[in-house]
Amino acid sequence: MIPSLSRPRRGAVALAVLASAAAGCAAPAAAPGAPAAPATPESAGIVLVTPNPVGGNNFLQLAVDAAGTAAARAGAELQVFESTDPTSIQQNVEAAVREAPAVVIGVSFQLEDVFSTVPVDNPDQQFLLVDGCPDPRPANVTCARFREHEAAYLAGVEAGLLTESGSIGVVAALDSPFIRRWVDSFALGAASVNPGVTSTPLFVGGDNPFGDPARGAAQAQVLADSGADQVLAAASGSNAGVFEVAGRGGFQVFGVDVNECPSTPGRVVDNVLKKVDVALGGAVADVLAGRGGGDLVFGLAEDGVGVTALEPDVASSQCLVADRPDVIARVQEVRQGIVDGTITVPDPVTGG
Repeated sequence: MIPSLSRPRRGAVALAVLASAAAGCAAPAAAPGAPAAPATPESAGIVLVTPNPVGGNNFLQLAVDAAGTAAARAGAELQVFESTDPTSIQQNVEAAVREAPAVVIGVSFQLEDVFSTVPVDNPDQQFLLVDGCPDPRPANVTCARFREHEAAYLAGVEAGLLTESGSIGVVAALDSPFIRRWVDSFALGAASVNPGVTSTPLFVGGDNPFGDPARGAAQAQVLADSGADQVLAAASGSNAGVFEVAGRGGFQVFGVDVNECPSTPGRVVDNVLKKVDVALGGAVADVLAGRGGGDLVFGLAEDGVGVTALEPDVASSQCLVADRPDVIARVQEVRQGIVDGTITVPDPVTGG
């Protein structure tokens, strides 16, 4: 590895390797553009590349855990290369290819540019990008994406039903079409049940929008001071600052990706869940079985996204919504409407 490369986190995530596995063995070569040959135990290594350090980022930790489970099922070793900026992302993906694993996994739309070029230069290597997809997609790249806007809309319905001030908001990392899936959909969901509600989005921005709790807290405090009483935290590692303000009584908050309710007892309404384990596990299994190269999209219908309110364990979730069966019933109705097509949630990414 070149000196500037982020060090792989091997100790915490390395899994059992079959005794016959050899480091650096590649999967049987497939013709360029052809589906991958099924991986053998000797070639089933998995390398996951993150766009940011994993610590403090629930979504990335969820991806690491899911990749670890997938690797264990394959009898493989998982290596995690943590990046810090676009340069280290490029370096880490190239280093992952040199490991010649059965699949190189990238996490986040932040890897789309790299996954549009490196796979073209390495047609015999299989790649999986979770939470993004390059356009055009190389034939040896599998994409696993989500319709996050569907779940964010459900959270907005809850906020619209629960707000007392009529003012809600979102603290998001960046103002981009992808992040607008949370921002716009949360506002639309609230307005669908409470037409008089106003929603204010604020963005962390700066040099580290996905990992700056101080800036997240500053934006959250602006919302609290303006009277917002329901706030969605959609800023990844910056969310810690939003929860800090919520914990001081600034507002009730919605988490993302995982159940955040126990982290700030009595202040978290619900969570916009992105079930990375469902998407990543299925996609890895497809690639290892030689069925790579697809574009998989997971929404409410596929149980790839959701809200804690509709999970079987909501009663023990410590989420405030657990004590509001009326709100849960309404959310269930809206979810069904989205699944059966009677309710359409516009996608800010595609404009439809």
